[in-house]
Amino acid sequence: MRVVMFGYQTWGHRTLQALLDSEHEVALVVTHPKSDHAYERIWSDSVADLATEHGVEVVIRNRPDDDELFHKLKEVAPDVIVATNWRTWIPPHIFSLPPRGTLNVHDSLLPAYAGFSPLIWALINDEKEVGVTAHMMDETLDAGDIVLQRAVPVGPRDTTADLFHKTLELFGPITVDGLAEIAKGRTDFTKQDRSKASFFHKRAEEDLRIDWTWEAEELDRLVRAQCAPYPSAFAFHKGKRLEIVEAEVSQARYGGTPGRIFYREGDGVAIVAGAEARRGRNHALLVKRVRTEDGRELPAAEYFTHMGGYLTSRP
Repeated sequence: MRVVMFGYQTWGHRTLQALLDSEHEVALVVTHPKSDHAYERIWSDSVADLATEHGVEVVIRNRPDDDELFHKLKEVAPDVIVATNWRTWIPPHIFSLPPRGTLNVHDSLLPAYAGFSPLIWALINDEKEVGVTAHMMDETLDAGDIVLQRAVPVGPRDTTADLFHKTLELFGPITVDGLAEIAKGRTDFTKQDRSKASFFHKRAEEDLRIDWTWEAEELDRLVRAQCAPYPSAFAFHKGKRLEIVEAEVSQARYGGTPGRIFYREGDGVAIVAGAEARRGRNHALLVKRVRTEDGRELPAAEYFTHMGGYLTSRP
């Protein structure tokens, strides 16, 4: 089939490579300009560069809603559009232009985790598996009929980076296999159960801030979710921002006021956590590595040379 691809970053790069290696003809690539947004500098392999290397024409757009692009697409006359990690709304007159429609590839197990940063949100929420969905695009974001869906398990100490690499391996195959289903003439794809849908927004600074009333298990997942190369979760110590680079849940249970810097356990420092921590029934967040405002990364036990004091959510 003749394909136009809308794609961006490493997800789009991997998808485009699979399309170029397939039996399908990639007639045009539409991609976003480079961005300075913290999350969009991560996994930023260039779709435009890959397309150019293979002699495929590239169009750069923030939003695909102008007449020039529409006329270009009509001229190219694709059988199908493939969209992977496209960051803005694609209007109906664009996604419905090809006779076979538009196949969107999203990094969650839809209908759950539609929207943005699904792997981070899924890890924070203690999901046991994540995955990728290839679905037919319609007027509601990430809500179209499911063509194919593939899952991978979340390991007990997985970070978002681990889940990224696991799911990235699915993007090329699920796209090519999804196109094979469309090429057969199939239209009887699986309707999404909208009663099970969830939608998440882009991660922002406030989402990285540690709330010490969360349980230690929740904070452990937040730290793993905000692993490198993503911006780290943070708190404040003596009025200065302190990033929590590595942590885990303590073995012992600790009581007291949430945020209290309490005790050395192994190679970490126990920080009291949980709304009911005063009862002494909670595990603590065992902080192992931190990063200071001036960019120094060091063991928490070295940073907290004197026990006592608090980590706070606000300076």
